[in-house]
Parts: sequence; structure tokens; C-alpha cells
Amino acid sequence: MQPRNMSMSGVVDLAAVKAAQEARAKAEQARAEAARQGGGPSAVPPPSLVIDVDEAGFERDVLQRSTEVPVVIDFWAEWCEPCKQLSPLLERLAAEYSGRFVLAKIDVDANQMLMQQFGVQGIPAVFAVVAGQALPLFQGAAPEAQIRGTLDQLIQVAEERFGLTGIAVDTDAEGPEPVVEAPAGPYDALLEAAVQALDAGDLAGAVQAYKNVLSDDPGNTEAKLGLGQAELLQRVQGLDPQAVRKDAAEKPGDVPAQIAAADLDLVGGHVADAFGRLVDAVARSAGDDREAARVRLLELFEVVGGDDPRVTTARTALARVLF
Repeated sequence: MQPRNMSMSGVVDLAAVKAAQEARAKAEQARAEAARQGGGPSAVPPPSLVIDVDEAGFERDVLQRSTEVPVVIDFWAEWCEPCKQLSPLLERLAAEYSGRFVLAKIDVDANQMLMQQFGVQGIPAVFAVVAGQALPLFQGAAPEAQIRGTLDQLIQVAEERFGLTGIAVDTDAEGPEPVVEAPAGPYDALLEAAVQALDAGDLAGAVQAYKNVLSDDPGNTEAKLGLGQAELLQRVQGLDPQAVRKDAAEKPGDVPAQIAAADLDLVGGHVADAFGRLVDAVARSAGDDREAARVRLLELFEVVGGDDPRVTTARTALARVLF
């Protein structure tokens, strides 16, 4: 029942690209099953877009549902005054977005375990779960324009990386919203080959498969994400983590040592540490070393995803040391 920790593209995870394809496959299977049973996908009534969730139903109502549609989680409490401003806004937006996301409301007083698992420090706090992977969105009663922007980014990432196009909604004014099944993309076989190579530990094969896609389609989001991850894993393959970290600790001015340690930091899920290490390396160095640290930092930004708040923070820090 514990959510996986991720940003919109997430901490480096060998299964990240595979999860996207599995989520897409589940959605396609659900649509095919609905068609076999006599028609298009079943539509949900608008009230089903906002649900109360507890610990007992979390796996069913949030994790399983997130394989079909992004689930936005509103952590709230009855005594929380800002929650009384934010919750109605989120409910209104859930209806307005008409099935592009589902809002799950969790009362922190009654669900302390979920609050702890998500690392909620204060409320209101808003998270999302996409294809079983959790990410923080924002905390506090943010302005509506900011919330809309965050939701738009979430929906875009869910569709581009996980194939989640939302659910049909049945309203009084309209019939069920049609869901058009997207045809198989021209690079699905190559992307699947890359995932299989990752599963088999063939990092060179995975890198080549992703490059084959990008040679024809340079903007392919899934291939760019997969290539960045595969190349990162290829770089750290065979490294002695203890030796690398010892070297980096003893030689703070050695840029190659800091770059190697930053790669290990990211693979281990220590995103902020990896970024901070390289920002410091840029600040301390000059010439080719400075450029090498800067370029590696930008590469790691691509692995994590430009919409991750940790990337935004690190970009600001990098700009400060560069300019």
C-alpha cells in the first residue's frame, strides 16, 4: 500500500519506462474488454471524480485507479482553515477537467499512516499518483492559476509518458465522452526492445534502441527519458560506490570525481544531493572542468525531468553560480 516516491518523471528507476508501457497496455486491455462487452468504455458520473479515500481502500481507489487516470490527492483536515479554501477549488477543477484526473480526498486525522507514507509535513498538501507512482505537487492554498498550470503539466506527462488519456464522464447534458484509442506508434517495437534490453541488463542494447528511435523522431519523450536513464546506468555499471564516494569526499576540487559521485547519488535516489554536488563543482571550477560539470548537470536534469521542482531549484542555483 505504500506509494512509490517519484517526481513527474521521477527518481531514476530501471522500471520507469517499463511502467509507462505497462500502464498503457492496461488501459488498452480495459478498452478492448469494454468493446467486447458491447460498446465503448463505461462512463462515470461526475460525483465519482471526487472520492473520499482511507487506508483500507487506498490500493483499490488510488493505486489501481492510477493505471487508468491520474489521481490527485488532497490531504486535509476539518480543523484546517486553508484546506477549506483549497478543497472546494480542487473539487470544482475535477469537475471542470471532466475525467482528465480524479480527486482523492484523505482526512489526515483518520489516516495517519498514509500521511506518514507520503511524508506530509503540513496541510493542505497535494500529491498525485500516476501509474502507481507518487509525486508531490504543491503545499498550501496556492493560487488557482498556479494549480491549473500544475494540473496541466500532470495531465500532459500522464498522457505522453504513461498513455493515460483520462476517463469518460457521463453528464446530464452530454452522453459518454468518446475515448479514441490511439493507434500503435511507429516506434513501439523499438521502445519495447529497449525495455527488454534494460530488463536483461543489456544497457548497450537499450541505449542503441533508444538512439534508433531518436534518430528518426528527435522529440520522442519516452525515448529521451529512456536513453538518459540507460546511459546513466551504463556509466555507473562496474563502479565501486565506496571508492567513488571516498574519492569525492577526499578531493572536493576534483570535478571527474564529483561527476561520478553525482551519478551514483542520482541512481540511489538522492536527487538533491546529486544536483547540489554538481552545482558546487561548477562554482569551484573553471575551463573544461567547469563545462563538464555543467553539461553533466544538464544531462541529469533531463533524466529527472524539467517539470520536477528539484530541477527548478537546481537550475536557479546553477544560474546564480554561472552569472
